[in-house]
Amino acid sequence: MNNLHLTAEDEGMLGGQVGAGVALAMRVVVSLARIEGAPRLVEITSAHVDSCLYHGQVSLDFARKLVGLGATVRVPTTLNVGSMDLLHPGLVRTGTGAEREVALRGRELMSAYVDLGCTPTWTCAPYQLPNRPGLGEHIAWAESNAIVFANSVLGARTDRYGDFLDICAAITGRAPYAGLQTTEARRGTVVFDCRPLGDRFLRSDLAYPLLGHHVGSVVGSEIPVLVGIPADAGEDNLKAFGAAAASAGGVALFHVVGVTPEAPTGPLDKLPRYDVDLETMRLTRSKLSTFTMGGLDAVSVGTPHASYAECERLADLLRAGPPLKVPFYLSTGRATCAGAEETGVLRTLESAGVTVVVDTCTYVTSILSPAWKNVMTNSGKWAHYAPGNLNVDVVLGSLEECVASARAGRVVLHEVGG
Repeated sequence: MNNLHLTAEDEGMLGGQVGAGVALAMRVVVSLARIEGAPRLVEITSAHVDSCLYHGQVSLDFARKLVGLGATVRVPTTLNVGSMDLLHPGLVRTGTGAEREVALRGRELMSAYVDLGCTPTWTCAPYQLPNRPGLGEHIAWAESNAIVFANSVLGARTDRYGDFLDICAAITGRAPYAGLQTTEARRGTVVFDCRPLGDRFLRSDLAYPLLGHHVGSVVGSEIPVLVGIPADAGEDNLKAFGAAAASAGGVALFHVVGVTPEAPTGPLDKLPRYDVDLETMRLTRSKLSTFTMGGLDAVSVGTPHASYAECERLADLLRAGPPLKVPFYLSTGRATCAGAEETGVLRTLESAGVTVVVDTCTYVTSILSPAWKNVMTNSGKWAHYAPGNLNVDVVLGSLEECVASARAGRVVLHEVGG
């Protein structure tokens, strides 16, 4: 048993002076801190909760227990995707008993988290919202791609927090001072030299899900350092990389030399090193794709949730050209969707035949038809999870390839790096 130091305020919350709900949440946080050997707790400035996605009755029971005990969040708290598109409920299938249970209980669970004082953002990309955390801020975020983006791109500090711990941290405003909350745990451990990939490939949107999947597969939960990425690599590129790396491995923090705020500036000679070339990227696409040619049943993009810039780019690709021959789904946050509606981007997307999904994602909720077997995506994360979740075959392509394939009704791919 380590010597965990609690402040008088911590002890008060643990002892029930602020209410039974806070005491329950504090017991969870303190228990984790002791397991991790944390010397103390840190005050967090925000939380992002993944527990609002329904995984069975226990998900709802825990949230209802906290509500019944009068708990409310202590810090600004955003909510991850739920099991329903609350704005377009007709998109969610309810043909089977299991689907009806998820739709009903999932909606109840989402409501319970709003009752706890969380903001109903329903997005896996809270970093696309205003008031995001800054360099060095201690936060408690769940959802793997949100964690890796916050740590890597924003330079905020969060460990990987799973269901129930996330809401307990939000209610107490505390997290264990352990793992990636600490300075010593945030140093890079392995180098990937991306210069052999060439500037042309590294400026394509296909590069980043492929590179992320490869790096995550190699390093597991270590902290990769990337060398040779263009200095103007955008947040959407880094988002795609981090999401794929967190899915293929357990990456919660990466550094890109010359790009991300905590990337090392000195010699990297003492770290293990891998060179990444185009042939590696071709093999990675082959591993991620369970089919690569023939007819196509649907396209799904926006995992993690598409940013406004990505919605705008998709609209630009669809403004002129042949009609779409297969269903095309775009998942995004409701805040991004509202912005796209104001500017007319949403009208362009929907006029072209795109179905916009908010509040959830197509690989976790029953939206795509079970009759569809061959689906294309531009997301390394979707490609990683969808075959197991949805029993589909998947092919990974760039956004441009996804549009071209949807128009052709069959897979249209270009040579990687070509």
